[in-house]
Amino acid sequence: MNNLFDKFVPKEPKFFPILKEMADVIMVASDLIIGCVQNADHESAIEYYKKIKEQEKKGDALSSKIFDELNSTFITPFDREDIHHLADRLDDVTDYINNCAKRIVLYNPQKMPEKALELALLIKEGAVCIGKAVDELDVMKKNSKKIKGYCVELHAIENRADDVYENFLIDLFEKEKNAVEIIKLKEIMYELEKATDAAEYVGKIIKTIIVKYA
Repeated sequence: MNNLFDKFVPKEPKFFPILKEMADVIMVASDLIIGCVQNADHESAIEYYKKIKEQEKKGDALSSKIFDELNSTFITPFDREDIHHLADRLDDVTDYINNCAKRIVLYNPQKMPEKALELALLIKEGAVCIGKAVDELDVMKKNSKKIKGYCVELHAIENRADDVYENFLIDLFEKEKNAVEIIKLKEIMYELEKATDAAEYVGKIIKTIIVKYA
């Protein structure tokens, strides 16, 4: 009965463009954080942080727009809770990128570790996967296998990021003698690693949506 009802009641497609905009925000922020960790002198870091903060604010506005649209839309493409959850987790990725840039500015570390760039590049890989997956959401019944592939890739990226972060911690505690620098670098790298966690979580939500609707 529900399937028959669905055929005759149009579902609002307006959510897909907003979600795609949120994925675009992550892409821009991921490019900026790569530049930020490569040019971490204080003045450059400040400029990168300002640009990343702009993207973070844009992501927040888009997330709020999703919430407003959910409150005013009768029929949605999939569960309201799933749409809201997906928007929140997309916003989280940008938030963690922003948190990292903010800490680089606040802490002004003596030198950024090489593994910061490795994590930033993994965030970019995740951003690309998220963008491709979100692009397919409005036609997921036709391309569910392809979207599942992107979600699997997000999980693999997160595993690689875990390894990078763990190896970084081992090196940090072995080689860095300045306790203040240890705290600074650990917190900066933690935010980068959390961005990859959030990206993987996006994949988990999309997989849940596919199970329900594809």
